[in-house]
Amino acid sequence: MTHIARRRMLAGVAAGLLTASLGVATGSGAASAESVRPCSVSPLPYPADSYRASADAIAPTGRFIAGSGLRTSGPVNEPLLLLWEGFRLTTVVSPLVETVVDVNNDGVVVGFGWVNGLSQPWRYRDGQVQPLPVPPGSKGTVVTAINTGGDIVGHSNLAATGEFISVIWPAARPGTVEVLDAPAGAMAVGIIDDGTIVGTAGDLGASTGWIRHPDGRLAELTMSDSRSTTVNGAGGHWAIGHVDQGGTNSTKVRWDLRTGVGTALDPRLPWVNDVNAAGVVVGGDRLTRGGGSVLLPGAGDRIGVGAQAIADNGVVVGFRNNAGDVRPIRWIGC
Repeated sequence: MTHIARRRMLAGVAAGLLTASLGVATGSGAASAESVRPCSVSPLPYPADSYRASADAIAPTGRFIAGSGLRTSGPVNEPLLLLWEGFRLTTVVSPLVETVVDVNNDGVVVGFGWVNGLSQPWRYRDGQVQPLPVPPGSKGTVVTAINTGGDIVGHSNLAATGEFISVIWPAARPGTVEVLDAPAGAMAVGIIDDGTIVGTAGDLGASTGWIRHPDGRLAELTMSDSRSTTVNGAGGHWAIGHVDQGGTNSTKVRWDLRTGVGTALDPRLPWVNDVNAAGVVVGGDRLTRGGGSVLLPGAGDRIGVGAQAIADNGVVVGFRNNAGDVRPIRWIGC
């Protein structure tokens, strides 16, 4: 599944990120003549004492949903890890769980928090939040994805040079972190079940997408006439991202990882947040299976919705933002 790193340190900042960086569309009442996806939307349970909660990731099978929440504990905000199995909610309190990134079919959740001002990756497994090791010389490390086998990828920023490096926490070697052979300045953002890894390398505005095959071969993920490419994540044998080919708007893209060929997606997609094994992409309030896209239900007058992730069975999870009151939701039958 996919991840775009988001900091949720304060409620106002968090709500702003959910609204702006995720491309949430705010409804204006009627849905107009545009088609709305005929699926049902329903709330997910959340802690009664939380003042913000969202569903951020879903396992490929749809069995587990992982999310984040905030509640006030005295004068500070207390981050919450939320894990749903069906509608049964488990709430985990830990100072590390500020950002929830991904969850796999075994219910293992990954994310990152903050320790002494530096990002610290973690894994939730067997009822425990466990800090993950970081590379020597790191001034901040984040995780971005976990696959079915439990391999975790992410990237780290080196204090000495300021350069990014891609890293993996291999399930076969517990308690270790390894630097990936990847392009200079590479940030790994997705890993699929066969070990294929995708990411972005280079400076903002001049970046290049890349793919690392299980045998170690590296190739670019881009499109013709690209000035800059950003890869957001992967699912099934697909990757998603956007390409700057000039002009004011970037082109949202889905790449077939078997061929490396990219296809432009509907420009009305506010963002590309996740893709499932069937190549269905979600982002903002939209879902697309091909060149066009359809609206997901749930928005209204001053009410925005944001699709964060999609399972292989088509279940979509995200949030509803009603004038700053952010709550977790899911769509079924999409």
